[in-house]
Amino acid sequence: MNLSRPLFYSAFILTICCGKSAHAGADYGASRQGVADELDAPSFELASESAYMLGVFGNPHNYEIAGQFITARLRLGAVHSDSWMRGYNQVYFQIMGEPFIRGLENHYFGINAGFRYNFVQPGRRWSPYVSGGVGLGDIDATKEVTPGAIGQNFTFNVQSALGVSYKMDQHWRFTAGIIYQHLSNAGLSEPERPNSSLNTLGPQLGATYSF
Repeated sequence: MNLSRPLFYSAFILTICCGKSAHAGADYGASRQGVADELDAPSFELASESAYMLGVFGNPHNYEIAGQFITARLRLGAVHSDSWMRGYNQVYFQIMGEPFIRGLENHYFGINAGFRYNFVQPGRRWSPYVSGGVGLGDIDATKEVTPGAIGQNFTFNVQSALGVSYKMDQHWRFTAGIIYQHLSNAGLSEPERPNSSLNTLGPQLGATYSF
């Protein structure tokens, strides 16, 4: 199983996010209140999100997955400029539970960590975002060797997302976007069991509370 394509895309997103954070280093010394006032950037936030993901990119089975995500985000830096690059970076940690509506397996539980960048313009309640991260988890792999199935229970995940966040009030935000997820054991189950990967893509909705 070739992991290069999904890993490249996620690594690219992470590089952009990390680059923005490094670029923000000169501004990070500003007061927390100043950053919050200018960019409406919360110091810490918790999000609950749901996604409906469909299998894509070659798996022979028609997977349908209802993903549930709980995410903690911490502000990591800010980019103060008058261009479209204006915004702030966050580091996040996420736990996920994913019942399989259709597919060979029944559920997946995992964790994921990465970065998110929020594009913020003055006077707007909505702000686009992009994120990417990597993690690991456990899937109830099939007992029989089955083409297209995940080869073992222990599984890595690569995840990226993009969307829009809308500020409803001082604490609450509504988010809508698209999430991509890649599940694979990176060849650890081979040669006894084939390392079939699972790629899914779908809409994601959520609510975020800022502290």
